[in-house]
Amino acid sequence: MSSQSVCPVHLVRPVPAFLFAALVALCLVSPAPAAEEAEKGDVQQRMAAATTQFGFRLFAELRKEKADQNIFISPASVAFALAMTYNGAAEETQRAMAKTLGYRKMSPRDVNTANAALIESLASADPAVELAIANSLWARKGIEFDPNFLFRNRKFYGAEMTVLDFSDPKAAPTINGWVSRHTKGKIEKIVADPIPPQMVLYLINAIYFKGRWSRPFNKESTAERDFHLLDGRTKKHPMMAQGGKYLYLKHDNFQAVSLPYGQGRISLYVFLPDAESSLKAFCDSLTPETWADWMRRFRRTDGDVVLPKFKLEYEKELNDPLKAMSMAVAFDPDKADFSEMTKEKVFISEVKHKTFVEVNEEGTEAAAATSVGIALTAMPMEQERFTLVVDRPFFVAIRDNQTGMLLFMGGIVEPL
Repeated sequence: MSSQSVCPVHLVRPVPAFLFAALVALCLVSPAPAAEEAEKGDVQQRMAAATTQFGFRLFAELRKEKADQNIFISPASVAFALAMTYNGAAEETQRAMAKTLGYRKMSPRDVNTANAALIESLASADPAVELAIANSLWARKGIEFDPNFLFRNRKFYGAEMTVLDFSDPKAAPTINGWVSRHTKGKIEKIVADPIPPQMVLYLINAIYFKGRWSRPFNKESTAERDFHLLDGRTKKHPMMAQGGKYLYLKHDNFQAVSLPYGQGRISLYVFLPDAESSLKAFCDSLTPETWADWMRRFRRTDGDVVLPKFKLEYEKELNDPLKAMSMAVAFDPDKADFSEMTKEKVFISEVKHKTFVEVNEEGTEAAAATSVGIALTAMPMEQERFTLVVDRPFFVAIRDNQTGMLLFMGGIVEPL
């Protein structure tokens, strides 16, 4: 993304060449580097905070449906896909999406600038961590889309539009192939095959993450241990173990530890509710305010960690949760207003989300894809040594510690 800002020069009469050159040069002057970096950091933090709040609200809605099952989502992936869609919204639809996504104190340009800064920052978060974010638009042949809508998504999200004949049997495999490539084969399909006839556009985000622990677990220390399930049963499961100094938090109702990847900018946060508490009670207490408070309370402490290896896939259509989060108008064929996207009368037909995660002795591999389908209407303190044995349902989150951006989060009730 260019740091230059170009302002138009409207001439009503001939101007001397030297004066015209001076005016153009003035328009191309970049802000002072220090001021520009400060502004970029501010918008990153604001957008990261908005995405964190959105992620907690979405997670809460999903738990209402099936709190006794594994849930693992990428707030970042869903937010980026919806942000691209937001560029085409107008009037009540735009306001509803802004409310849901936490944009109410940001202009559309602020939203795009903030997301662009976040994507740029995350792409170079840690040379020891692989983190790739990709965006794309896939349009039905014969449907015209607003050039400004396409320009904004290309400029701020790096999203190029591909025009396809959606009736061609190769259309869906082409889109799904893009998703598979950008998630290293972890998410193989996000678009229905064949593509429904009313669909005119897909806005897709893909995120791939692979991080090695700053200090890997010794495979020889992994052993079968008991893991206690919600229904009272116990199952044997491979559990990794290590000891050392960690950022650790002991709260009234839970313990938590931060396990860093690579150089430490990105970490896996593991929250284990106390035996007398529950994962449900912990998740009920999750708010942006409590989360921010907990992040400040972690202290470097000696301790031992026992963590289950796990690998899971999650898939969910997000229509109902997003409707419950004040975005219902965007899904309403009669009321949705995406006039900034196309002259056609369209609405959000579906929001699909898929994730993958594997945690083992070496580190973590995770991927997410989100598809929005548009359809036509017609500081250090010493503490006592701790022991954390994650042998019951627990909560995890992968967080960028610099911006606070939540990349992934979930409640694990049964490691698989």
